[in-house]
Formats: sequence, C-alpha cells, structure tokens
Amino acid sequence: MVQRFLSVLGGLILIFSGTASGQPMSTEHIPDSEIPQRTNNFYLLGKVWGYLKYHHPQVKGGCFDWDKELLSVAASINEAKTRSAALNVLTTWVRQVDQPRPDCELELAKREPSKLGERSWIQDEVLLGPDLAQALMAVNARAEQYAGQHYVTLVEGIKNPQFLTERSYAGKKELGWPYRLLALFRFWNIVEYWSPYKNVISQDWDQTLIEFIPRFIDADDEGKYVTELMVLVARVEDGHTALWSHFHLSPPGGRLYVHAHIRSIEGRPVVWRASKNGFRKGLAVGDVILTIDGAPVERLVDAWRPFYGASNESALRRQLYLNLLRGTEKFVDVRVERNGREVDLTLKRKRGPTRMNTHDRDGKTLQLLSEDVAYLKLSSVSAKDVPKYLEKIDGTRGLVIDIRNYPADFVVFALGQHLVQQTTPFARFTYGDLAAPGNFLWTDSMNLGPKTPFYDGKVVIIVDEASQSNSEYTAMAFRAGLNAAVVGSQTAGADGNVSSITLPGGYETKISGIGVFYPDRSPTQKIGIVADVAVRPTIAGIRAGRDEVLEQAVKVILGEEVSQGKLEELIRLSQARP
Repeated sequence: MVQRFLSVLGGLILIFSGTASGQPMSTEHIPDSEIPQRTNNFYLLGKVWGYLKYHHPQVKGGCFDWDKELLSVAASINEAKTRSAALNVLTTWVRQVDQPRPDCELELAKREPSKLGERSWIQDEVLLGPDLAQALMAVNARAEQYAGQHYVTLVEGIKNPQFLTERSYAGKKELGWPYRLLALFRFWNIVEYWSPYKNVISQDWDQTLIEFIPRFIDADDEGKYVTELMVLVARVEDGHTALWSHFHLSPPGGRLYVHAHIRSIEGRPVVWRASKNGFRKGLAVGDVILTIDGAPVERLVDAWRPFYGASNESALRRQLYLNLLRGTEKFVDVRVERNGREVDLTLKRKRGPTRMNTHDRDGKTLQLLSEDVAYLKLSSVSAKDVPKYLEKIDGTRGLVIDIRNYPADFVVFALGQHLVQQTTPFARFTYGDLAAPGNFLWTDSMNLGPKTPFYDGKVVIIVDEASQSNSEYTAMAFRAGLNAAVVGSQTAGADGNVSSITLPGGYETKISGIGVFYPDRSPTQKIGIVADVAVRPTIAGIRAGRDEVLEQAVKVILGEEVSQGKLEELIRLSQARP
C-alpha cells in the first residue's frame, strides 16, 4: 500500500510543482467531450443529496438509508447524457422521497422558519430548472417544522457536531467510483452545512466540489483514492483537518523521523533542537536544511503543500517542517548550511517524533527567572497546582505565561480568574443550527469571574505558530486580564472543539466544529492571536542559544531600560539553576 501510494505521490509532485494553480489530475479514461456535462450532472446530485440529507423531514428523521439512495441515483445520473436527462432523474427522485411514509414517525419542532442562508441555491431555476427547484422549495417549506437530525447531533454543552451514524465501509478493499463519490459528497456537505469557518476558505467551495468530482472518479485504486482524500480535506484550510487515520502517508510518507525539531526561522527550515543520532555526524542547532536526498527543500515544500491543511502560512510551514525529514528509509542524506558553509550529512531515522511542537524552555513548569520575574510554561501545567503557583509568584513584578505549546491541562478558569478583578468576557462561540443547517447561532460571552488572590503584576503571554486551538483559546482568556499583553508571532489560527468524520474505506478526518470569536464577534480563525509586541526568533539568535521571544517578554515586565546583556544573563543563569 505504502509503495503504491508513494508512486502516485511522485506523479502528483510533478503535477503540482509544474503548475502554479495546482490543476486537477487528468481523467484519461473519460472522453474529454463528456467531462463537463458528466461533472455538472454529478455536481447537481452532490448538492441535492446533501440538501435533502439535512433538510428533508423523512431523511433527517432516519427513514431512509441515504448512502444507499446515493449509490442508486448515481448509477442513473451516470447514464444521463444530457443536463435535461439528469434534471429529470433528480426531480423524479426528490418527488419519490417526498411521498409520505406512514411508518416514519417525525418529531414536530416549535420555531419560526429562518432565512434560506446556505440553502438559497434551491431557488435557482437556471441551475436546477423549474421542476427541480419547485420540488426542493416544497421540501424547504416544511423542513424546519420537524426536529432532530439522524446524521448529525450536537455534543451536549459544547455543541460541536458529531456524525455518529455515518458508516465507514471499511471492509471494501477496492472502492468503486460510487463509493468514492459518496466520500466526496459526504465530506463536502458536512463542511457546507456544519463548518463554522466555511466562509473563510480561500477557494469557492462549490468550485472545489466541481474540481474533485472527476478526480475522485478517476482515483481507481486505493493509492490514488487516499491521495485525493488528503488533498480534498486540506482544501478546508483548517489546522484541525487532515486525513489523520493515514497521516503517515502524507508526503514524504513513512513513520520514521530524524529526531530533530525543524522550525521556520526567517522563512527557512532551521534546526531548533536536535539529538545526536547522525550516522556520520549529527545536526547542529541553527543548521539550515538545504537539500534532502539531493532535492532542494523549497521544491519539496511547494510539491507537498496541497497535502497539508493549515489555517495560515505560519502553521503550514510548521507542519511541513516538522515532517521534512520523515521517511520510510533508515538513513537520509541532508545538506545543511552551517555558519556560512555547506555540510553534507547522513542522518539516521527512528520511529516516532520527539517534542515536535513545543517551543518553550526546558526545566520546571514554574521557574523564577529573578526575584521580579516568574515564568510558567503550560506544556506541563496542572490546574490543581495553580494555588501553589500563585503562592510562589506572589510579590513578583511580572509573570510570563509561555503558550508556545499545547497546555497539559485546562487552566483557562483555574488561572484566568486570578488575573481579573471583575467579571470579564473573553470569547464567544457559534454553533450549527440543527433545524436550519448552514445557519449558525451565537452563544453568550464566555467570562472570567474574579477570585482571590488577584495577581497584580504584569502578565505577558508568549505565543507563536506552535500555539493552536486550546492554546489560542487560553491566550484569549489570559489576554483579557487586567495587566496583560501578548508577545510573539502569529499563532496557528485554528480554534474550536474538533468533530470527527468517517469516510468510506475506513478513513478518518476532523474539522473545527464550533466557531471561536472575541466578545465583539471579531474572528480568530486563520488570523490567530495577534501579538501586542511582535517578535520572532532569528537564525543568529538560535545559534547563540538565545530565546529572543522570552527576552522581549521579560523586557515588557522590567521596562525598556533593562540592557540586552542583563536580559541574556538573567535568562541564561536562571536556566542553570537546579
């Protein structure tokens, strides 16, 4: 399987590196004259099937095997040679589904109909023809009269969607094209109706469906199918979204890693942390990776981009560079730039990454950098230990909270309530409307309520591209503190409790299931947490063993008058303490 996939991947690298726009793979077995009409017919099927799935009372009531319906109608659409023939098939099907079923018990809902929103296309007679548009509008007229959704529910309290009734069809080793279209239509419609961030996807989502229909039809072996799934889910541009069940097949492929942490520094792949596992020599901190097995890094990065979903460039580079030296072979040849000269290395790969996404300090969770400055890293924080932390930092001028990591424990309220003196809003959410899919509802603001003891020193939160999801949410909460500021660089811009999705073939992906916004409804997705004081590491600083972001955070606390030499000495000496 891996070898077949890597062969397919090699072909795709040539395609994507050869065209700036990332054109879809060819569909050689389908005559060119048939592609536009065939694609358009299936496009209408995917749209109508998804609409009925979440809106038709009897379908969302669980009275139909909706996957089976798709497979049946897809065969008829495949035989339709004209737009008119396809519209007739769809119109007849909708009217059949719309026939009352005495055996189908439906729960009445009590609410006023909402605006069409994401459903407005069902009125488009140019797109659908008058008969199909009228049939869909008839469905829409009573869609919200009935409660419940068979194919989606909301997690109690959190309200992100969960898709528990979707079948995986994992026993089918070779999926035929109808099942591949089922995968495409299932995922596309979940994003269409249940992603709170669909509106910030760069490419028009309908165009994505049109593009991928021939690609999924053409993906006639498992390797091609997996490849297309990876590229499709990456189009959501959500840091939570990847083909997680088969992530090891994403380029460069494999489960073996060089145990080194590669980061984007000054836009280049730089060794930030490394263990001594080289075959001849090991990587050194500050090395810039130039080539891998003879291939220039930037050429590889450009070829691999379509396979990695990320909300912004900072997060995309983080993901790409973390996987840069992954592979299937035990050894890899690497050329690096080291202090002005190029060095060739042969490095040994081992199974499993180590500390691959943490940019904080070594040592204890809570550290006193001086009698005036405390440092708390959340990668090992414990909510139950918050009272101990507060006791130890009492009397300091400032606290640096390092969220260049993922919190080991949820401390938003356990710590955040000690940073405010009155009830303080810091975030609000959106969640999908079960009665009107495609619409999203606002929650009330999330608030920090004050609790003694109040920490009256300055609070500096440091963030970067490693800060994602709960890290970003935590930063939003702490930033709302009375004396707080954020130092660092753009975060991953991917927040919101995740929702898992099963796709035919037994594949799994996820999306951000709720929208996370500031109390004034300004967005965080893609943008991330914007620093009050922007600072990034430099290659020279890394080679010198400095933490320039932490230095700036300490400077915010102690004031501009503190010298650079004093800053470096303070941080270096504190790190040497037991």
